[in-house]
Amino acid sequence: MDARFSYYGTATAGKFMKYMQSAAKAVSGSTLPSTTVHLVELRASQINGCGFCVDMHSKEAAHAGETSVRLNLVSAWREATVFTDPERAALELAEQGTRLADGTGVSDEVWETAAKHYDEEELAALVSLIALINAWNRMNVITRQPAGAYQAGQFG
Repeated sequence: MDARFSYYGTATAGKFMKYMQSAAKAVSGSTLPSTTVHLVELRASQINGCGFCVDMHSKEAAHAGETSVRLNLVSAWREATVFTDPERAALELAEQGTRLADGTGVSDEVWETAAKHYDEEELAALVSLIALINAWNRMNVITRQPAGAYQAGQFG
């Protein structure tokens, strides 16, 4: 499969990509645990069917030391015993924040649970991360970015 479009092939898309990368730096520079970042990126990408991002984020997480057991269980995190309570709260927030079309939005209960585990700065980073990964997923799905060839650290 070939991509329909090169992000850097036009001035508009290239400029947009720079802004997206700047937004990513704000999240990566936060106090939100990197393990949580990897899990949220992977789960939202699974939900959205973004093969490129599933490939990328699973490889980046493994490169950062995440275990194959945990990576393999992200899609079944509710039944898995390998995730901490804060990670579970982040995964639930990510799921509800990603599945907005289901019409339920993010429940007060899910928000309150996340707020028990993350301070205001971390919540800001988590919400920003969920919005950002969903944007990346949509861009990659729309343009059919192929999965499988990503190498950990490829984008710096």
